[in-house]
Amino acid sequence: MDELRDDQKNNDFRVPPNLSDYEKTRSEFRWEDIHEELDFLPGGGLNLAYEAIDRHLKTDKKDKVALIWDGKGKVEEKYTFADLSLLTNQFANVLNSLGVSKGDRVFTYLDRVPELYISIIGIVKAGAVVGPLFSAFGTEAIKDRLLDSGAKVLVTCPELLHNVDAVKADLPALEKIIVVNKHNVPYTPKENEISYEQAMSEASTEYEICQTTKEDYSIMHYTSGTTGKPKGAAHVHEAIVGHYATAKYVLDLHADDIYWCTADPGWVTGTSYGIFGPWSNGVTQLVSEQGFVVSHWYDLITKYRVTVWYTAPTAIRMLMKYGEKEVKKHDLSSLRYINSVGEPLNPEAVTWSKDVFGIAFHDNWWQTETGCIQIANYPIQDIKPGSMGRPFPGVTAAIMNDDFSQAMPCGEEGHLCLKYPWPSMFRTYWNKKELYDSRFKNGWYITGDKARQDADGYFHFVGRADDVINVAGHLVGPFEVESALVEHPAVAEAGVIGVPDPLRMEVVKAFVSLRDGFEASPHLKLEIKKFVTEKLDANSAPKDIEILPTLPKTRSGKIMRRLLKARELGLPEGDTSTLEE
Repeated sequence: MDELRDDQKNNDFRVPPNLSDYEKTRSEFRWEDIHEELDFLPGGGLNLAYEAIDRHLKTDKKDKVALIWDGKGKVEEKYTFADLSLLTNQFANVLNSLGVSKGDRVFTYLDRVPELYISIIGIVKAGAVVGPLFSAFGTEAIKDRLLDSGAKVLVTCPELLHNVDAVKADLPALEKIIVVNKHNVPYTPKENEISYEQAMSEASTEYEICQTTKEDYSIMHYTSGTTGKPKGAAHVHEAIVGHYATAKYVLDLHADDIYWCTADPGWVTGTSYGIFGPWSNGVTQLVSEQGFVVSHWYDLITKYRVTVWYTAPTAIRMLMKYGEKEVKKHDLSSLRYINSVGEPLNPEAVTWSKDVFGIAFHDNWWQTETGCIQIANYPIQDIKPGSMGRPFPGVTAAIMNDDFSQAMPCGEEGHLCLKYPWPSMFRTYWNKKELYDSRFKNGWYITGDKARQDADGYFHFVGRADDVINVAGHLVGPFEVESALVEHPAVAEAGVIGVPDPLRMEVVKAFVSLRDGFEASPHLKLEIKKFVTEKLDANSAPKDIEILPTLPKTRSGKIMRRLLKARELGLPEGDTSTLEE
């Protein structure tokens, strides 16, 4: 296994992969050894921001470009590790001047501009807990997360302030709003709003990083479930151990790589592998402000000679849609290793990428809760198209039976579970300890995914064990969508399911009944979709709405999503003895 495969030799692997022998690495791997590769704070503390940025100032990476920013309108900016150190010091000072202290929650609500990355690192330097939000979130989505977390400060921009203004009266803990005006939009600060640019110009570049410990909270991402509002999966500073190790061994990052992760920091991939993983390895990374445009994506790879690329299966399927003709217009020979995450990558995409790029996409699996990659197809191993891969050397995974008491036989479907603990695992659901505790049993973390393991040790995703809908890698909780739907004046009741989609894996379909005085029409359906989009986001908005006289319910009045899904997909309805007559 130490020898490179022929397809690797043919595609300019400039150095042997970091993980050159899976079995040897697995048997010898110790998380404690990874700790030794990091550089702890003076005094012994551990801080994500220090490991990602400041520790490189003592090395030859100090003046190395850390961030290449591709902005709208063909704007380009570059920042070295030294630049980012000074700028994040300034932002940490800004936060302290506003009364932010260790443990306070500070959230970001920005597009992918350099100031987003500077803010996130600065928040962590100050010892606060950062909560990145998607800029596509609507009013209800940001309110739920800011309210639940008790966020003290929000970093946003003039273009998104209308959403914040609509809900800030419902956010008693929110004291200050820092406004980043990257695009010079005409804007006058209101009460409790601070100009990012002015505050930064007045802030010192000297800063002593907060003495955080490995168990202090550092970052929180909200994830959806089948019931209730989104829940905040909170991680600690020790998560950097997992970020660093998996970026090195799974993404195979080397010092001279140009790396591009297409994920937004509003998603955990965009922080673990769009900030902390690559930068803790001292790697130059590309960030693009723009969304998916196939020709522009290929232009970026060509222009910056991207070597390692990490993207989502939905994006890959969109690339497939445009075909090989578009690929041939560009020189993509710099690519040596490409990866995907967020949802299962279909086997056809693996075959297609090998045919058109000369190298295949390597899929891997993990969750918001796990903090870093847990199962992967590694650079030195044969890919099993459609497989999640094999466990990371520091991870024990198993397929368990329904009561989590024993492992299932090889090849049989069961619950995918992970032996805990590991450094990057979440430490709580914010203010929901009982829910958190329910995810652990008999020494296993219950992922909520169903899978099977084959004779070669590769894991294969089967589906979710609950009703959570995976829309292009973004988990959508049906309850949250149903709650938004019934706030529309025309909707009496709502049930939401996920239905298969060839491009996005699943999309949301809603079943609603109407209040008296409203009649079904195409216009009303469009109005309801727009209403949900504005409250939540485009991924959560139903792609299809079916209006029914009434929805199937149990005798206790609970809407039966299971029955809606069975009828929609032509599946057996199962036990209907509790169905309301």
